[in-house]
Amino acid sequence: MAARTATCRAASHAGSWYTADGRALARELDGWLAATGIRRPAAAAAAAAAAGGDAGTSNGGPSPPLSPLRAIIAPHAGYSYSGSVAAYAYASIDPAAYDRVVVLGPSHHVYMPGCAVSVASTFRTPVGDLTADVSTVARLRATGRFDAFGGADDEAEHSIEMHLPYLAHVFGARRPAVPVTCIVVGSLSTDAEAAYGALLAPTLLGDARTLTVVSSDFCHWGRRFRYTRLGDPPPANGGARHEAIEAMDREGMGLIEAGDVAGWAAYLKRTGNTICGRHPIGVLLRAMATWAEEGGGVPPPTGEATAGGGGACAPGF
Repeated sequence: MAARTATCRAASHAGSWYTADGRALARELDGWLAATGIRRPAAAAAAAAAAGGDAGTSNGGPSPPLSPLRAIIAPHAGYSYSGSVAAYAYASIDPAAYDRVVVLGPSHHVYMPGCAVSVASTFRTPVGDLTADVSTVARLRATGRFDAFGGADDEAEHSIEMHLPYLAHVFGARRPAVPVTCIVVGSLSTDAEAAYGALLAPTLLGDARTLTVVSSDFCHWGRRFRYTRLGDPPPANGGARHEAIEAMDREGMGLIEAGDVAGWAAYLKRTGNTICGRHPIGVLLRAMATWAEEGGGVPPPTGEATAGGGGACAPGF
């Protein structure tokens, strides 16, 4: 693994949260992508082949949306738990349809009432490096609303990193032409979500060739997370715990898919669901609402990874 430099973010979770060997990781990613049954676009197959991996295509599965997705939501747990789930989101995108990517992820280690942007110029992954979108980073920093995020704090944050290998692998040979902006979203109030959503709307939605990736696990259930709710009302005696958690998660997913900003906020207040990515999701929903209100068009289609998850996350994400 390469040592960290002033401008290069090392793949600090490689070898623990996911495979550090590039060839082995490429095979894993291809296997998960193929297992979705989604017929990946020809461009994706070409990109994967150019990167030295399997084409990752499937036969007979559903096709990706006819209109390119503008945003996807996928988990950030270790790949043994989330790799196969995230594949549903990444198999649904056409890498030829995008010229830039913005990743929004929650902050796990640093408290912040606002947002920060990674100031690394290169993001290392075992399957190839990604280049930072330095012009977008500079523009966001110039607003005075985004702190600089780098060094040890950046490398400790897994919510962003867990998406970088998938992005590097799926974009393959196009990696140098698709710069990435990584934004860490803090513990935002509802008003702050609205403010950042309005501020980021042109960045996320102003160009149809921009892909937004939101990093979010869903319900973290158990005493460790101080959350043991099972819905309202809870399941009857003998009811399956995981089914109740899944139902609660899927209710939230439906609100996201509908772009229901008010409904999403009310759902979180009512359930207290421990969604680790609720603030990045809130920022995206607010950006979509702002863009629609200002005449930018209807909210873009948003893709979610909805296959069964694992670990601390409820089935459904």
